[in-house]
Amino acid sequence: MNTFLKRILVLLSIIALGLFLYSFFVENIFSQRLSPKDTVEFKLNDLKLEVFYNRPSKKNRAIFGALVPFNKVWRTGANEATTFETNQALEIQDMPLPMGKYTLWTVPKDTVWTVIFNSKQYPWGVDSDMKPMRDANFDVLNIEIPVQKLSSTVEQFTIAFDNSTDNLFLTMAWDDVKVAVPLK
Repeated sequence: MNTFLKRILVLLSIIALGLFLYSFFVENIFSQRLSPKDTVEFKLNDLKLEVFYNRPSKKNRAIFGALVPFNKVWRTGANEATTFETNQALEIQDMPLPMGKYTLWTVPKDTVWTVIFNSKQYPWGVDSDMKPMRDANFDVLNIEIPVQKLSSTVEQFTIAFDNSTDNLFLTMAWDDVKVAVPLK
């Protein structure tokens, strides 16, 4: 092997080792995320719905009215902005939601949540000041959904589709709270 090729291999090895050490110690890419990513899907005939979100845990904390303040916009999860995608137009509380991809925001209150579908895609859920990145000018649909109190605690924030009664709902549950958005 000639000297030039050996030097290139040594240089590439040093770069690879440096990238590995940076990833391990600085970015910590091998550790489990505190709020893991999740995607939920619903398919029925030609309808396909998908939600991407991050799942924070309760960890013995007070959630609504404390960690997630009442009457303020919440990114509806953690980390990246939560997204909702539909391949068909939907009707939610007699209001149209065109097919497309939306960011999903909520305003939790004690007895009702405002659920907001926003047409802008955001790289993250909050800015450097921890304020939600949502731009209200891109809101497509705002609806009020009553809060259901649960008899048991949901440890990790969970979004799901419920079609068990032949009525489709987008549900969000955490702590002792659940909201169910009716989808048609």
